[in-house]
Amino acid sequence: MQLVVGRIGKPHGVRGEVTVEVRTDEPEARFAPGSVLRTEPGAVPSPANGPGVPFRVPAELTIEEARFHQGRLLVAFDGILDRNTAEALRGTLLVVDSADVAPPDDPEEFHDHQLVGLAVVTPAGERLGEVARIDHAPSSDLLVLRRPEGRTALIPFVRAIVPEVDLAGGRVIVDPPAGLLDL
Repeated sequence: MQLVVGRIGKPHGVRGEVTVEVRTDEPEARFAPGSVLRTEPGAVPSPANGPGVPFRVPAELTIEEARFHQGRLLVAFDGILDRNTAEALRGTLLVVDSADVAPPDDPEEFHDHQLVGLAVVTPAGERLGEVARIDHAPSSDLLVLRRPEGRTALIPFVRAIVPEVDLAGGRVIVDPPAGLLDL
């Protein structure tokens, strides 16, 4: 599974640097010099190099330098040497393979991709559905539950409601208060 760690924004300056919208909790590790990130989509034609000269986004980009400037991540990629080429990268998603991501050290912490697809059951074993995605809300993360009848429900990912996550067993145990799944 491909995990998005960033999205390339506008160029910064004339030497090929770009802004990156960070979508990872570990930007220092993901955007360290020498790191190789895959792109999605792998190749997008762009008119940025002038008429009749298509630019194809490389399937992988190597980080040459990364730094924070006024709260934004600025990245220089190997081989991207001018503003026009940097502009052609705008909107490109930077991804890593989930197999390359180490599990968290804390047993009470999970990556989104570990939870998506797990069965959601009550403490008595009644199947409620499966985790479709995780929404990161200001107050707490929310499990987006895909119900068997096709509806979705939001479950706050807090210990009082989600007492156990059993990755090995492929399930999340949820003890929802009355009416939560009917909202």
